[in-house]
Amino acid sequence: MFYGFDIYYFILILPALLFGLWAQSQVNTNFNKYSKVGTTRGMTGAEAAEYILRQNGIYDVSVCRIAGNLTDNFNPKNKTINLSDSVYGSTSVAAIGVAAHEAGHAVQHAVNYAPIRIREMIIPITQIGSWLYLPIILIGFLFSSQGLVNIGIFLFSTLAIFQLVTLPVEFNASRRAMETLEGSGILYGDELTGAKRVLRAAALTYVAALVASLAQLLRLIILFGGRRRD
Repeated sequence: MFYGFDIYYFILILPALLFGLWAQSQVNTNFNKYSKVGTTRGMTGAEAAEYILRQNGIYDVSVCRIAGNLTDNFNPKNKTINLSDSVYGSTSVAAIGVAAHEAGHAVQHAVNYAPIRIREMIIPITQIGSWLYLPIILIGFLFSSQGLVNIGIFLFSTLAIFQLVTLPVEFNASRRAMETLEGSGILYGDELTGAKRVLRAAALTYVAALVASLAQLLRLIILFGGRRRD
């Protein structure tokens, strides 16, 4: 099974990869569509993020501009919301939605939202797991050590756990963003609908990442879990 045709790649991994590609295409399609739709209030992405921070009593987080497209992120280490070129100075519906989402992460940190703290705690473990799981599995397989194989599979499982914990973090950040955008009047009517579509499409990519991790974990368990070499 190890040296021969791997049918599990085609029935598990390939569909997950296709789902991921479709999810990413939805992000690009919706972002491109609503990046061309302006807002009534005319607030930029940076201004929207600043507004949400102030509304939540957060004054120690800076909003910065970074290069790239859809490279937006919140960095809790240096307390910065980093908005890409297509978001920072744009007044589009898409830009406001993305900026508000990143501000939502800053709010999560400010209120000690449990899932985001859990995710931060397991990041070092997942980094180690991503580097070591495959070499350990292969070494265990070559030397007929099921214990090493199981350790490798466990290390990979931390990646799936990370993706699982990421889902409520991302969904909650989007929910906070939409509630603030609607309650503050930053967006109105169809503008809110457009922002929701952009954020919903982005959320699909995290679902796809979880599906891919679970598919690979199942494949590893089927191929190597409990196996004994002849």
